[in-house]
Amino acid sequence: MEATEVVLVADVGKSRCRVELRSGNELLGAADQHGFPGVHVDNGPTLAFELLLETVRQLPPGLPVSTLTGIGAAVAGVEASAEKSQELATMLSQRFSAPAAVLSDATAAQLGALQGAPGTTLIVGTGAVAFRFDEAGILHRADGWGPYLGDRGSGRWIGQQGLQAVLEAHDGGPATSLSAAAGALVESPDMLPGWLAAMENPYRAMARFAPLVLHAAEAGDAVAHDIVGEACRILTNTVRRASGTEPGTPRVALLGGVVGSDFFAALLRKSLASAGIEVVAALGDGLDGAALAATRRGLIQERYIHRDGTNWPD
Repeated sequence: MEATEVVLVADVGKSRCRVELRSGNELLGAADQHGFPGVHVDNGPTLAFELLLETVRQLPPGLPVSTLTGIGAAVAGVEASAEKSQELATMLSQRFSAPAAVLSDATAAQLGALQGAPGTTLIVGTGAVAFRFDEAGILHRADGWGPYLGDRGSGRWIGQQGLQAVLEAHDGGPATSLSAAAGALVESPDMLPGWLAAMENPYRAMARFAPLVLHAAEAGDAVAHDIVGEACRILTNTVRRASGTEPGTPRVALLGGVVGSDFFAALLRKSLASAGIEVVAALGDGLDGAALAATRRGLIQERYIHRDGTNWPD
């Protein structure tokens, strides 16, 4: 990105909407608030557009928003509706009179992590997915199928397994320090089902228990350690499936809140290494990927990026 370029980048996800105004490598301002269901839902492009504009209005005053040279938006639900993603790109381009690129949050994460190069990225947050773009720009993915059918090894999965272990201990199963940890949520383990049912987003609620599971495992709790170990084995298999028959030593970059735990990241790296998979440093995140999509064309991921098609320079 040239230093004179001013780009608006956004991560419009299901839990948060983040926007940044950047000039070259300089961050001019940032804002964030709640997320939205996804661009694929009824009226999704309008919901995403209005949320993004509302967040932009929260940027510090005096920033050069009116002189944008590009917009990159990583948006939840893109993979489910190309038509609605294209509609959102056009809405953004027309509103800001600048070229706009809309892409999925997972594609943006892979772009940011490897700066446009082919390769695999494992994202472990509330959900879990491995994304690989090969040399021809073809997407290969494993998991990321949501909390009902997938996202195994994710923060939600770890938290859910931990809560289930608490109830098993309550029923006479193996004792675990997670029972005491659950005391911060409810007075008695038998109240956990009702507590979870009352949550607006039960999957996010379960994911918030994951750090307590990691802490218990690091402190030596056998039940918690087994949960974390199984998560690492599952995620290693997810990376292996996404890597497929990739020639040479498979390589993966790690992203997501769960791998922000040094303890968990070390166990996952060890598991990946035992499977012959090399971990490489992530060079950026989803916002960096959105910025790359906003400022460069001809990326190998191009077929998965929805551009407005009207304001791009020749």
